Amino acid sequence: MSLKNKTIFMSGGSRGIGLAIAKRAAQDGANIVIAAKTAEPHPKLPGTIYTAAKEIEAAGGKAMPILCDIRDENMVQEAIDATIDNFGDIDICVNNASAIALTGTAGTEMRRYDLMNQVNARGTFLLSKLCLPHLKKSENPHILNLSPPLDMSPKWFKNHVAYTMAKYGMSMCTLGMSEEFKPFGIGVNSLWPLTAIDTAAVRNVLGGDSMAKISRTPEILADAAHVVLTKPGKEFTGNFVIDEEILRAEGVTDFSKYAPGYDGPLAGDFFVPDEVFDRLPTDVMRHPGYE
Repeated sequence: MSLKNKTIFMSGGSRGIGLAIAKRAAQDGANIVIAAKTAEPHPKLPGTIYTAAKEIEAAGGKAMPILCDIRDENMVQEAIDATIDNFGDIDICVNNASAIALTGTAGTEMRRYDLMNQVNARGTFLLSKLCLPHLKKSENPHILNLSPPLDMSPKWFKNHVAYTMAKYGMSMCTLGMSEEFKPFGIGVNSLWPLTAIDTAAVRNVLGGDSMAKISRTPEILADAAHVVLTKPGKEFTGNFVIDEEILRAEGVTDFSKYAPGYDGPLAGDFFVPDEVFDRLPTDVMRHPGYE
């Protein structure tokens, strides 16, 4: 199946994983709305909704950049209304926007706690809710959340309970909405990487340029997302997809192209359950610092 002429409403997407997913869909000829608040480049995080739109169109799709703070219900509704005015429908909602602070309880300011929960959990709920009337009209509707499996091991909470709560809030939307929306044939799934992903945001937060040597590129998630979004939503729903697993299920065996800076074992990502590592042959350091 192809995403040609499908309309994707994406939160965030001005850079990194979201942009990679958008550009992969654009290769099919998809229409992509980038709803984010990055109108001016960040000093450490290059890319805006406008530069993203140019890259999407260069890849073969149609792009619509919309300045939108997903914490604001009115702005989100206006963005969705503008999408319908421009493209006529919404087939796919991608909840990509996320805020992160890897701090312990005492070190987490409440403004940062509020930001993470408003963007991650509330933002996912809000976008899904407001896209729902339009998704019901699509031939193969999907909601895709960039969020992890719900592994309740205390190790994922002890170092940054506020971030984990906010990120798992997105995953709980997958768990609940996949069942709630089954009568409408809407596929609701989560997608998460097996390994660390080399983006500007990750370099800024976690480890600078050295991350490239132990990470994969966002294109692995873009290819995995394409697989999910081209499956029949009424049949493929309620899954917590790991990028490498779903690509292996599609016949991919060589993952070297996703790690051009590879120099030894790759770093496992947060929140990946131990049993996933046990069943995959990839050389990955299991969640460093989370024993």
